[in-house]
Amino acid sequence: MSSITSAAAMKLLDIRLKHAGSIITSAIGEFSTSGVQEIVCLRAGGTIDLFRIVITNVSTENNDDDEEDEEEEVQTTLKLLKRVETRSTLRSLTAIRISGSKKDVILVGADGGCLSLLAFDTATPANNKNSDASVTYKIIHCPSFGKSGCRRDTPGQYLASDPRGGRAVMIASTEKRKLVYVLNRDSGGNITIASPLEAHRPRTVVFDLVGVDNGFDNPIFASLEVQYPEYEDAVLAERKKKTDEEDHEKMEEEKRHDVELGQHGDGYTKQLAYYELDLGLNHVSRRWATSTVRSACCLAAIPGGLDGPSGVLVGGEDYIEYLHEGMSPPSSANGNSKITPKRLICAIPRRELHPKSKGILITTISVLRQKKGKFFALAQSELGDVYKVTLQMSKEDKTVVTHMTICLLDTLPIGNGLNISKLALLFVPAEFGDHGLYQFDAIDIEDSAVKFTSEETISAFVKSGESSEDAFYASSENAAAIVPTFRPTILRNMHKVFTLDSLAPVTSVLVGELAGNEVSPQFYTLCGRGPRSSLRILRHGLSVTELAVSELPGVPGGVFNVRDDRTTKNGKFYDRYIVVSFADATLVLSVGETVEEMGKESGFLTSDPTLACSALGNGDKDGGIVQVCPGGVRHIRRVNNQVNVSQWSVPGIKKIECASANESQILIALAGGELIYFELDPMSGNLTEACTRDIGTDVCCLDVGPVPKGKSRSLFAVVGSRDSNVRLLSLAPASLLEPKSSTTLGATKPYSAALSIVDGGDGASELTMTVGLEDGSALRANVDPITGAISTSPSRRFLGARPVSVSRVTLDGSPSTLLLSSRPWIGRNGNGRHSMAPMSYAPLDHGCSFSNEAVREGIVATSGTTLRILSVGENGGNNALLGNDDDEAFNATNVSLRYTPRQMCLLSAKVGETGKKIVLALVESDYNDYGAEEKKSMGFDGTGRLKTTSKKIESKSNDDAMDMDEDSDDDANNEEKKEEADEEDEDDINTRLTPIRGPVPSGKGHWGSCVRLVDPQNACSTLDCVELNRNEAALCCASVRFHSRGGESLLAVGTVTSMTMHPLGHKESHVVLYRVVNGDRLQFLHRTKVDDGPVLSLVHFQGRLLVGIGRTLRLYEMGKRQLLKKCELRGLPTMVKTLHAAGDRAYVGDMMQSLHFIRYDSTANRLVLVARDRSSRPITCQELLDMNTVAVGDKFGNVSILRLPGGADVGAIDVTGTRALWDSSREDATPKLETLCTYHVGEVVTSMTRASLVAGGAESLVYVTVTGRVGAFVPFTSREDVEFYTSLEGYLRVEAPRPTGRDPQAYRSYYAPTKHIIDGDLCDAYAQLPYETKQKIAEQLDRSVGEVMKKLEDTKNALL
Repeated sequence: MSSITSAAAMKLLDIRLKHAGSIITSAIGEFSTSGVQEIVCLRAGGTIDLFRIVITNVSTENNDDDEEDEEEEVQTTLKLLKRVETRSTLRSLTAIRISGSKKDVILVGADGGCLSLLAFDTATPANNKNSDASVTYKIIHCPSFGKSGCRRDTPGQYLASDPRGGRAVMIASTEKRKLVYVLNRDSGGNITIASPLEAHRPRTVVFDLVGVDNGFDNPIFASLEVQYPEYEDAVLAERKKKTDEEDHEKMEEEKRHDVELGQHGDGYTKQLAYYELDLGLNHVSRRWATSTVRSACCLAAIPGGLDGPSGVLVGGEDYIEYLHEGMSPPSSANGNSKITPKRLICAIPRRELHPKSKGILITTISVLRQKKGKFFALAQSELGDVYKVTLQMSKEDKTVVTHMTICLLDTLPIGNGLNISKLALLFVPAEFGDHGLYQFDAIDIEDSAVKFTSEETISAFVKSGESSEDAFYASSENAAAIVPTFRPTILRNMHKVFTLDSLAPVTSVLVGELAGNEVSPQFYTLCGRGPRSSLRILRHGLSVTELAVSELPGVPGGVFNVRDDRTTKNGKFYDRYIVVSFADATLVLSVGETVEEMGKESGFLTSDPTLACSALGNGDKDGGIVQVCPGGVRHIRRVNNQVNVSQWSVPGIKKIECASANESQILIALAGGELIYFELDPMSGNLTEACTRDIGTDVCCLDVGPVPKGKSRSLFAVVGSRDSNVRLLSLAPASLLEPKSSTTLGATKPYSAALSIVDGGDGASELTMTVGLEDGSALRANVDPITGAISTSPSRRFLGARPVSVSRVTLDGSPSTLLLSSRPWIGRNGNGRHSMAPMSYAPLDHGCSFSNEAVREGIVATSGTTLRILSVGENGGNNALLGNDDDEAFNATNVSLRYTPRQMCLLSAKVGETGKKIVLALVESDYNDYGAEEKKSMGFDGTGRLKTTSKKIESKSNDDAMDMDEDSDDDANNEEKKEEADEEDEDDINTRLTPIRGPVPSGKGHWGSCVRLVDPQNACSTLDCVELNRNEAALCCASVRFHSRGGESLLAVGTVTSMTMHPLGHKESHVVLYRVVNGDRLQFLHRTKVDDGPVLSLVHFQGRLLVGIGRTLRLYEMGKRQLLKKCELRGLPTMVKTLHAAGDRAYVGDMMQSLHFIRYDSTANRLVLVARDRSSRPITCQELLDMNTVAVGDKFGNVSILRLPGGADVGAIDVTGTRALWDSSREDATPKLETLCTYHVGEVVTSMTRASLVAGGAESLVYVTVTGRVGAFVPFTSREDVEFYTSLEGYLRVEAPRPTGRDPQAYRSYYAPTKHIIDGDLCDAYAQLPYETKQKIAEQLDRSVGEVMKKLEDTKNALL
């Protein structure tokens, strides 16, 4: 890092390595293609993701010979179609379908002060809805309505649309302001948006907003809100109440129509209000309002018109209520009672171990219309329990709701929403952790599930004798006394089919090569919360699934695949043979249900090595197989089930040195540089020699390239020669083997070459040449498809220590490149840019594409004397490959944890007498939770595998199948599902496992915590785990080496006992020391009680331990029974949050007042304040860059780099004693830190570390955020780079699209003007621009478009 801190003006580039995983909200609909279910997600960090639900059938066969035993396994995945960068803070989302349209559009509320109307479009053919056509987005409208920023009175926090035809939309702020926009279509079918209509209401706080299904009457919007009086009015009213009670009552009566005072507490009544848009008068009015339960927080609209009774469901604490204008009061179960209930309300079932004094809050409700007159709702509680809500209507009048039933469905991770698909799928965007897509097994569960009804709830209220419904429903004890209880288990009515990874929240990161046997360092991140916590090890590279491994008789020299033109399924051809070439033989393997070795019956020459082979023909006609051996070219054809072989032999004593073939063309190179070109005659099906050319030098490699779709031949071939030149030759009939262009490689020589047809980003295809070099690097250049000219700005990247072998493969339906060196790599184009990432696998020697019914898109490769079949992607799928988005490819290994991880540190432990071992220590703690032993004594099972779950899941009734859109049930299918449900294996159990939150303590100050020791060299397996008792929580840890202990690494843990958050307090704090015994066990040494506040930070300091205790910084020495206090510094502003140390300096991050530089005066044994920051920054993390420079992150999402001015620490210590005490303590006498860089990331940075991401590479500043983003600040090393990126960023601030109307520079300067940090996300937007805009910017930069793209790519390649 010395290079970036040497200059006075530091310049950094922000590069995103992994997008934020947290999803703010989501919506389901048909956005890019009609009839295809898709999900739009708003992610933290300002990105909008469009996912498609892809359902594929994979045929499997049983062991029986009967054809009827063939089964189809359904695989459901989420495929990322489009990612939209908004560079803004996203707040709300709703999907609407304008009347007359076949697709949905989205409305987005953000901090730009605009309402964004976006539409997605695709070129997918109507007969192939799951094809990989590119998806684009269009900004239809983006009208501005107010100030930018997330202000309480700026609309954008809530967004609701009219369910009937999308006629209008309401956008509301947290307080006061509401705007209504009317949507329509013009004569050309384009969507129009009118000027906003105001529906403001002063002193009104909004909690939720939905559009009411009112049929085709005037649109109505329901708002859950509270109105409060002005402060002066409240004070005067209180005084008047004391002096004149009658006048006060009169005033309250006058205001009763406006707002009703709450009956309990000092707050005000929460109301559900209807706002009506009169389409005729073009006016919005507050039509109707009624009070609801005080804890209400969420709304959901019920279908209306001919589909249902209309109205809304209101979710609150312990209850769900149905409300609608003009609804009749429910009938009392006790007819003799004088109490008349007014609410149609139902209590929710509760968990067995949940305290009766604590309520359970409903956080989200979602409604799905199944068919005409049939619908249901799903509601989720704050504990994760999902309930099914059904409304029963009157038989005489279907618009009148008589009662409500709530039954337990399952327990899922707590989500920010519930998206129910018509495909019987449920998408849960988790609040923290991985998101899940679930398949319903049954939905009509009222007969077997734990349930409660509104009739029972109202009956309990009537029997209680309570005169006020508000008083009865406000008590959690009343709800706990009447509802049934349950114990959460594994999923019974659904199972998980797909997982969308998310790191959120990340609390700490550590980068280093700790595994011991890998080339690149790993990212160790502490992720998750509660039962979903994990330690995730991220590796730069694509995950690889090893499907098969087979031993070979020797070391192969190549491997090839041969397509089977005779059989096709789903429009795809599968491979017929795998051909493995050895030094003096060829092995032919037949691919079918099993892989078998073939002999002479295959027609291949097995006594010689194979240089190239391919199936000939375009699929419509079998052209046979070509095999190229050193002695000649063999054409193998099958006629009347007989193998017919024709061979062209090499003239004289020459031998073929290298060859290449595709479906219709063969090119061979003889010793001395003679090239011979063959073509397949489409009429006769024979191979004919078409042309010969001598290039005058030996050929190292060549490739004829793939045949473009719809064409009969490849127009170019690439030839690499030993004179370090790469030539592009023409294969056009009029100019066979004529040179078109060439490039010189310099000192190195080509080793392999390949031509690929890739997506150019604008819907057009590009021809790309990739050359593997002998020095371990790869060169890639674009080729003009007309002239054959090689681009003047080829990109070059070092891949490994071995020569690079290049071959074409197909992954995720797109052409890709496999590059094999000391590490395998995958290269692919996507979103207008080229991406390259390593595969997380052992080194491979040779490889090619492979496909059959079991492995749709895989790789067959050799490594040593083994043949391997691999699949790239998660769980063998290719859904998360690079190229789909701008993320660098990472694969993760998860290690489950017990509690929320807080901090980690590395320890060097002794093993035996002389051995050393690196171990990783973690501290975990959860507030408002019990410890593991207490949970066990209470009978709680966090896995959900109770004794009852050892039995098979109970069979469902015939009507349990989920009826989504069909008008009639299929009884036969229901019977089959009932029989299949009786057979459950372990794989099915794994798809039903769900994290279950432990019992909630009844009192405050309860904690569950532990200290864990893991081994990073053994997949981070747990070596030891020490559970803390007595409500003691471990919040921080550090490795410390006391001089008195001989430099042995000890683990210091800061703990707090019975800590409460509101108000902040605790009983006592301790610093606990542990010793690592034999590298696998923690041994307790002693515990030291400390005063002055909680211990939040620890650091090793000059053979001692420096501890941040509340507002005090204290230095400790090792003692026999406890730590010994040496010196301290009191009076820090608020609380010490972070600590670093170097030399005689300590760098203290205050929780509210930024950074302080402290110096230790060893002569006087005291800690002296050297300098402080002039700005008040609420510090969340910090990282030391050098002795004078520190990078800090604050809770507002800003990153700043601060530096100590030169000579500031000289006068910190008064060695003369002449300075007055009051002069040294003055505030203005303390030097102030200089701010070198400022940048708004947009997400709260929780941890930073300085690391090199490649062996021998330059250091960068790696950071992680609470929403799961991983990024790096890369220092610029030349003035040319600074000028290039500064100019590019300036042009893109003007040219880049603004989907939400937010100015990129204003976003990065949210709290302070951005300074000396370039927005890498904005620079990456260059690849997404139209070509004309790219060319315009490139001309202003005095570069070509290819040179700009190469510069962007090389910058990322230098980092990873």
